[in-house]
Amino acid sequence: MIETIASVGLAVNEKLNIQKRRIKNGKSKTRLSLVTGTHGDELEGQFLAYMLGSFLDEHIDMLDGIVDIYPALNPMGIDSITRGIPMFDLDMNRVFPGTKDGTMVEVICSSIVDDISGSDVCVDVHASNIFLKEIPQIRMSVPTAETLMPYAQKLNVDFVWVHESATVLESTLAHTLNTRGTKTLVVEMGVGMRITKEYCVQLFDGLISLMKYMGMWNGEVHEVREPIVSINHEVGFVNSAAAGIFVPCANFGDTVKKGDHIGDVIDPLSSKVVEKVEAVCGGLIFTLREYPVVYGGSLLARILEPEKECAES
Repeated sequence: MIETIASVGLAVNEKLNIQKRRIKNGKSKTRLSLVTGTHGDELEGQFLAYMLGSFLDEHIDMLDGIVDIYPALNPMGIDSITRGIPMFDLDMNRVFPGTKDGTMVEVICSSIVDDISGSDVCVDVHASNIFLKEIPQIRMSVPTAETLMPYAQKLNVDFVWVHESATVLESTLAHTLNTRGTKTLVVEMGVGMRITKEYCVQLFDGLISLMKYMGMWNGEVHEVREPIVSINHEVGFVNSAAAGIFVPCANFGDTVKKGDHIGDVIDPLSSKVVEKVEAVCGGLIFTLREYPVVYGGSLLARILEPEKECAES
């Protein structure tokens, strides 16, 4: 069943409709919400929403509960390949919880929060931007970690990144829902404006595993990977010291040692290497520059080091 959860008027007799699909079977009231499309340039969740919905259609008898799929919280952004909301130049994930008597965007955000609230678990799927590629991961704040970690470990991601609470923006959907008692996990994976099919398959297996853990799936599940858990300062940031073209020699997902050569910044005009890029610590490269043009300070890579051996960023 497709429902419209928010509708506002636009110019030329058009309407902006935010919709969800509800898939329900059995007697259980347990509810899982899959949310994506908050940023219009993040498309990984679009394929994931399709995968989950079509799979449940084919195996509806195995479901005992409610699955709500919100494929496009920012449909105008997706239509125009724009990260924020077109015309308003707003990042939707900086407007929550919204308000019922505010601007158009605030009213929409308020309706979204009201509709998702009450879910037993919400999975908020994001991709990276066009500049960086991210390995499948879950991000959460320290205050929510104890509550969310059992669910995060079922989602088949490679690692869980726990942030200090000061780094978590209060105007995000996830923070709003968590403060209202709806357990919400933020997933980051892939790269902007693209679909990384293998990551979508990986997280799909995780969603079915999570549903099994929640008692709302009676079918078989695939074994999921045990994520590495990173807390506080266990991530090393590699930033460019020069402008030019970044050419990596390490691969995404590689394990490196501190000082390893992971790439070069080159100058096409002088045909010289202007910077030899080295790993600031040992560990797993979980973020790697996808867009090659860089300037001084541009992020080139993030390296996960569980044993806290990273250099100061």
